[in-house]
Amino acid sequence: MHWTQDQVNEYMQKFNKDIKPFHPDTMEASDIKVYNITPIPKPRMTRSDKWKKRPAVVRYFEYKDKIREAGIILPESGYHVTFILPMPDSWPKKKKAMMINQPHQQTPDKDNLEKGLLDCIFDQDCRIWDGRITKRWGYEGKIIINSKAY
Repeated sequence: MHWTQDQVNEYMQKFNKDIKPFHPDTMEASDIKVYNITPIPKPRMTRSDKWKKRPAVVRYFEYKDKIREAGIILPESGYHVTFILPMPDSWPKKKKAMMINQPHQQTPDKDNLEKGLLDCIFDQDCRIWDGRITKRWGYEGKIIINSKAY
C-alpha cells in the first residue's frame, strides 16, 4: 500500500511529533509502509513445541509466514515500527472510540513484538543496532514501518 502525501503528513503528526513533517526533498511516501497483519509477540518455545503444537506457537508461525509473504524488510538502523494492536471485541463502542490511537500499555511488551518481527525478517538479528518501536490501539491489527525515521 502506498500513501499519499496527506496520509504521510497525518501519520507524522500523530505518531512522530519529534520528526519533521513530510517534505518531498527529504523523504518519500515509499519510506512508510502499512501492512494489514496483526502483530504477534514471539512466544517462549520449548523442545516439545516441535510435536505439541501449542496455539501460541502455531499463531506465531502463521504470523511469520505472513511477514515473509509480505516481503517486509527493515534497515539495520533508523527505523520506526508502529504496532497497531486490535482492541478487544468485548469493549463497548464508547471505550473503543476513546482508545483509538492511544498508547498500548499492556502485554504484549514492545520488546516481544519487536523480537517476533525481527526473527521473522532476519536469520541473525544481531546486526540491528538502532530502531524505535511504538504500540498503539486500533480497530484492526497493523504494522506500520517508517524505514527512514531519523
